[in-house]
Amino acid sequence: MGCLECGKNFRQSSALIRHQMIHTHQQIYSKERPFCSPDCGKGFKHSSNLVKHWCIHTGERPYECPQCGKSFTQSSHLTKHQQRHR
Repeated sequence: MGCLECGKNFRQSSALIRHQMIHTHQQIYSKERPFCSPDCGKGFKHSSNLVKHWCIHTGERPYECPQCGKSFTQSSHLTKHQQRHR
């Protein structure tokens, strides 16, 4: 089953229906949340928040602890983690 708006495919009809709400509500949110994820349609007020969110879709974890090698999607999560090493 595919979304007629963006072509994204879903295995379950309930997931497709839930997804289609993004397109319905996206016009409402576009003014207050102009930075939208092309993968899921979630909107953000600031582009930096979209960049952080994008790690969910890409699996990227750019912030790595130099002490143990564990990596994180956000620098603040790395900072909290590093406090445990002290």
